[in-house]
Amino acid sequence: MAKVEIYTKMFCPYCTAAKALLNAKGVDFEEYDISMGGPKRIEMIERAKGGSTVPQIFIDGRHVGGCDDVHALDAAGKLDPLLGL
Repeated sequence: MAKVEIYTKMFCPYCTAAKALLNAKGVDFEEYDISMGGPKRIEMIERAKGGSTVPQIFIDGRHVGGCDDVHALDAAGKLDPLLGL
C-alpha cells in the first residue's frame, strides 16, 4: 500500500472530508497538524510548491492536491491505483 501523508488544521471541514475518504478506503495515513504553524507548515508549503491551504495530500511523495483534488481522482477511478488498492 502507498505511503499517504496529509497536512491538516483543527476544525477544517475539508481536512475532515479528505480523511473520511481515505478512512473509507481503509488507507492508513500520516497526519501532520499545522494548526499552530511552525516547521511542518513551512515543509508543507515547500513540498506543495507554494500551496498553503489545507489539506495538502501526498501519495508516495507525490503531491496530489487538496480535498477536491483527491475526491476528483476518486470519481475518475484514478485514486485506487495511486493508493495501491
